[in-house]
Amino acid sequence: MKLFIVTGMSGAGKSKAVDYLEDLGYYCLDNLPVKLLSSVVGWMENNKDFSQKVAVTLDIRSRDISDSFFTALEAVKKGGVPVRVLFLDCEDTVLIKRYKESRRLHPLMNLENQTDISSALREERRVLASVRESADYIIDTSALATAALRKKIVELVETDTDGGGMPVHFLSFGYKYGIPAEADLVFDVRCLPNPFYEEGLRTLTGLDRPVREFVFSTKEAEGLYQRIREVLEFSVPLYEKEGKARLVVAFGCTGGQHRSTAFACRMQQEFEKKGKNAKLTCRDMSINREEVKNR
Repeated sequence: MKLFIVTGMSGAGKSKAVDYLEDLGYYCLDNLPVKLLSSVVGWMENNKDFSQKVAVTLDIRSRDISDSFFTALEAVKKGGVPVRVLFLDCEDTVLIKRYKESRRLHPLMNLENQTDISSALREERRVLASVRESADYIIDTSALATAALRKKIVELVETDTDGGGMPVHFLSFGYKYGIPAEADLVFDVRCLPNPFYEEGLRTLTGLDRPVREFVFSTKEAEGLYQRIREVLEFSVPLYEKEGKARLVVAFGCTGGQHRSTAFACRMQQEFEKKGKNAKLTCRDMSINREEVKNR
């Protein structure tokens, strides 16, 4: 049996995520009481009428989640069932907007008589803080369309079953659009000269050879890259040894188009050549291309 636990902030898209897992062949249970997790999983594991791929949602509706989550998780693991925890996060402003549009109450406004949505969200974040910290995967749905969330869920399931070792996901981003919530390690490369101010490079990206040649043309840039590479070569096996499901390494520059993408692209290619399960995402590339086009 394989078990996916879907948790996170109310309104962040857990129901959608479970729908997508169901499409991928998972038997899904919504709002399972935390204390029943081990016994239900054990019963399903021995019942061949059920799929051996199971997804459950555990969230703030189980009022004892902060007290019982890790005990239940450990019990399942001791039973030999591989478990992955997916935490869906979202900015409070977006969650408040979603609740207003749906005209529904936040669960804590029913369970604990919270007086307003902002207070309910603050309390939920406090309760789920340790759960979020322990999650194998974190997806921030603040700016994700439905199709994009589905794509991320499919990618998670595929990388978790490909047998190629712990996936290392290299991500480029722009600080002006926010630090990605799913990042495990973040490296700031804004200390290097910006190709944006070079004629002929502004509309290109770090995926283009001229930009990469410019970014790595100084000994400082090359030195920074080599030191980051050494840190990763040392630490990645340690993360894998500890059983981490995926490592997200993010490189940030001002807009996420040139320097950060050049670093992420080069590092991903180098890890891939060494036989690692390495992937690349340029988060803010499309945003930047539109901005440059409109200048």
